[in-house]
Amino acid sequence: MAALGARRLLRPGRRWYSETVPVPPSPPASPLYPPVVASVTAKSKAAKSRRLQRFKQRVHAAATVEEKLRLYGKLQRPKYTVHPQTFALNADRWYRSFTKTVLVPGMPPRAAAAKPPVGAAGTTPEAGRAPEPGAEAPGAAEAPGAAEAPGAAEVPGAAEAPGALKTPEPAAGAAAYLDMGELRSLACDALLQESFYQNKKRPFLYRDQDHTPGPFLTQLVSTLAAFLSGRNPLLAASSLDLNPEVNFYWHHGEEVVVHGHRKGRVDPVRFQIDDNPHLQIRVPKQLPEVVPLESDLGDVPVIDHKPSKLPLFKKQYENKVFIGSKVADPCCYGHTQFHLLPDKLKRERFIRERLEDQIEVVYRSNGIASLFAWTAAQAMYQGFWSEADVTRPFVSQAVVTDGKYFAFFCYQLNTLALTAETIKNNPRKNICWGTDSKPLYDVVEDGNVKGFNDEVLLQLVRFLLNRPKEL
Repeated sequence: MAALGARRLLRPGRRWYSETVPVPPSPPASPLYPPVVASVTAKSKAAKSRRLQRFKQRVHAAATVEEKLRLYGKLQRPKYTVHPQTFALNADRWYRSFTKTVLVPGMPPRAAAAKPPVGAAGTTPEAGRAPEPGAEAPGAAEAPGAAEAPGAAEVPGAAEAPGALKTPEPAAGAAAYLDMGELRSLACDALLQESFYQNKKRPFLYRDQDHTPGPFLTQLVSTLAAFLSGRNPLLAASSLDLNPEVNFYWHHGEEVVVHGHRKGRVDPVRFQIDDNPHLQIRVPKQLPEVVPLESDLGDVPVIDHKPSKLPLFKKQYENKVFIGSKVADPCCYGHTQFHLLPDKLKRERFIRERLEDQIEVVYRSNGIASLFAWTAAQAMYQGFWSEADVTRPFVSQAVVTDGKYFAFFCYQLNTLALTAETIKNNPRKNICWGTDSKPLYDVVEDGNVKGFNDEVLLQLVRFLLNRPKEL
């Protein structure tokens, strides 16, 4: 019976087989201990690199521009204070080195493709007519001619000058030209109002610039801006600031800490510009670029000495980036700044000290430092910084004057990567175009403005009429 039962179990078709179920592979065992990294508070190079990496990650991850600016300037260390208006010798070369700026003489060529058609070339030239940027004549489109052409002729009582700039009549369909005589009359009225018609008392010591040149510049700019706002829609939507504050903080180069408990450590060289222009115009739309972002128009001076040799002095206070308004202001782009030189930088003082070669240095230093601070702050308001370089150029303009002599500057910011790490593989250079100072007039006598220079006024009008191409 037992054998019969065994045969039944082994009957064909009724056998049982054992099947192995596939088991998925087990995940790799995680490490029992966290990775070994440098201490955040150590003094080693690895610890410093880790602190720097964490700082960059926090700035990149900031939700708002205000938070990014707060983190960017949170760490306070002694920094060099750069003064745009300085009496230091050859300060413009130092400022170009600190900001990686190329200085190009003259004004940049504008609207080269907007020349009048061939049929308009044979029209009769008319003196005292200034074209708008959208319809500039060939002579007005060339920078050296616009900035350096001799046009200083005497204009008693604001009369028409024989040496005034001559431009061709507009072609059919071109934009309406400006009346140079009316512009000259506005400028002369503002000058006579402050220097002849008003009975002003004698100014205080070292306050001559606040006595007549300051009010004249304020009235001149406000009058011309209001007059030209109909021609330039950007001026109609602009914001005019009187005595604003402009700040910018950045790193450039490295140095070894000499004194204190951090002696021997390698720190970035820190700079701060605290500027106070007399006037500035902010606009809601950005000015057009002058040249492409990667343009190379010259060399940047290389200065191996410490900034204290200029001299510059170190202070420790709040690191601030400010364009003259808060981040939420719709007019977050710069148009034109107007700087008034103080009495201590008067032209007569340099002539008396036999430093005539330093007269133009003062204008160039003011233009380069002020425009770099203002334009770089605008770029940081858009979220760019040294570790996230600009993807488009930022352009601003400046007029530096002592009330009589005017110098014009145009600045294009191409890079913010100026730290010791980011500057190594960065071929970009910032560019500044500038002219030498020229007198707006010779003298005011018996209610007449003598020697009025139309070229200076025309360049000022061109600055105010600058606008984006789509407007």
